[in-house]
Amino acid sequence: MSHLIEVAFKGNRKDFFLWDDETPPALNAAVIVDADRGEDLGVVHSLGDLAAKRNAGTPHGYANANVSKRARRLATPDDVARANELRAHDEDARRRAMERVRANDLAMKLTDAEWQWDRKKLTLYFTADKRVDFRNLVRDLASLFRTRIELKQIGVRDEAKRLDGIGRCGRQYCSASWLPELRPVNLGVAKDQRLSLNPSQISGACGRLMCCLRYEHEFYVQSRKRFPKEGKIVVTSLGEEKVVSVDIFRERITLRGVEGEVRLVTLPEFKKETEELTGVGAVVTNGDEEENGAEGIAPDEISPDLLYTAEHPVFVPPANGFPPRKPNGYTPGEGAAREGEASAKRRRGRRGGRRGRGNDEPNSPGGQ
Repeated sequence: MSHLIEVAFKGNRKDFFLWDDETPPALNAAVIVDADRGEDLGVVHSLGDLAAKRNAGTPHGYANANVSKRARRLATPDDVARANELRAHDEDARRRAMERVRANDLAMKLTDAEWQWDRKKLTLYFTADKRVDFRNLVRDLASLFRTRIELKQIGVRDEAKRLDGIGRCGRQYCSASWLPELRPVNLGVAKDQRLSLNPSQISGACGRLMCCLRYEHEFYVQSRKRFPKEGKIVVTSLGEEKVVSVDIFRERITLRGVEGEVRLVTLPEFKKETEELTGVGAVVTNGDEEENGAEGIAPDEISPDLLYTAEHPVFVPPANGFPPRKPNGYTPGEGAAREGEASAKRRRGRRGGRRGRGNDEPNSPGGQ
């Protein structure tokens, strides 16, 4: 029976393999596994049920597909020493490759280099803003290192995950330690949490918004649903007031009245005032959606007198049954017909004028 194991390599790179022996390897044990046209050395990261769960839920897993790669054997002390020597040569390979990048005048940044354990392949990770044509570079690097070359483009978040480091919180990068998937973070997450929009304060080492901004975002969204939206006009016991700000942690609302007076009320007090006044909650009077479940006035509850104003008086049909006449003396239908005839005459006059002018010009089709 084969055991599923997850093996970690340099730069937080992980992959899943099958272990054919009856006894699975120990956690953090060094193993030799199948690689691209050769062998590679890694460390057992997870096994058993945990490995099966991670295989189904992580981006580098195979989900419902079958794992075909196999772990061959446990690594010997000599194998581990050889791998440590290769890790010491990775930085030298990156620097030499960077010289060839400058010689080819390519707009790319080599982030890291990784030798395969059997030295049959050298993988170079790079970042670039645009698409890069590195075919000539690959040929130069192949002749320089005498091995297979693989250039792999990664994003800035993947670069931070691969290089690792310590964040401003004093702990290891989440992307390099435990975060299974690097999800995008937009500026709306910071706005919902009322954070400073200064990029230097909400950006991580990669230059993008910090991944941890997503952790509490759902809490802020759900908590703000209990409060009226900021900037709305609500009707309270003091009349119409504007919601200036809300404090979801202390459950307080800052309101400003028509005269400019500002007061601070708690959420229970605010709900009590609005419910006693309207019976349904806070009523928004600026035409937007209602807050706290208030539906406002139903259409069938509106009095017919409220549908008409001085600008739109109530229509009263004439007693004789004829259509109303406009002040100019003709009915709306007659006016439309007369206006249509006048516009047609104007169009014919313009076209005739053009034909007349065209005959006078020597280069026109109708001229001589």
